[in-house]
Amino acid sequence: MSYDLSPTPSKPKPPATWKVGGVTIVSFVALLWLIEGWDALHQQRLNQDGIRPLETDGLWGILWAPLLHADWAHLIANTGPALVLGFLVTLAGMGRFLGATLIIWILGGFGTWLIGNIGAPRGVESVHIGASGLIFGWLTFLIVFGFFTRRAWQIAVGVVVLFVYGGVLWGALPGTFGVSWQGHLCGGLAGVLAAYLLSSPEREARERRKGSALPSIPT
Repeated sequence: MSYDLSPTPSKPKPPATWKVGGVTIVSFVALLWLIEGWDALHQQRLNQDGIRPLETDGLWGILWAPLLHADWAHLIANTGPALVLGFLVTLAGMGRFLGATLIIWILGGFGTWLIGNIGAPRGVESVHIGASGLIFGWLTFLIVFGFFTRRAWQIAVGVVVLFVYGGVLWGALPGTFGVSWQGHLCGGLAGVLAAYLLSSPEREARERRKGSALPSIPT
């Protein structure tokens, strides 16, 4: 009888979450820059494909608005927060990152479509573009996610993010026409909802532990 004594090949380890997250966010931001480069060469024609509130064809803008920017200054202002906050969201897991991004993108955009004309001068059509609604959603997601999961490191991330970026939340309040506070507000609210929905495994496990800890009383 013969035996194969050669070592069993081990399965390659999947890349670390932070590496996958870093590549994902850098790739997303690089895409924003490529789109703006193309748009700048074509007289910013794509900017009209943003969210046009309460117009039926303006609903398509929900899909494109976070990818479009008014100019290079607008994109540069969003680049740093997108890199930092987007990367931190990926640390909760790529599945949760994709889920949170989808919820913020769609629900935040739809909310902007509903209320985007509030505060606009009469007769002026507003078009909402830019990744800031998505960024506000990532921001609020990070701030409250740890509260729902009760995980120490996620709570710590939320506190640090609130301390560093919390001041920008004032941008979700009505202000200067031409700045989409509606997009900021709706993105931020969608981020809170995403954090609640995507923390359901931890919340349900906590409820099960509470239930099992209750003493049984014979009747």
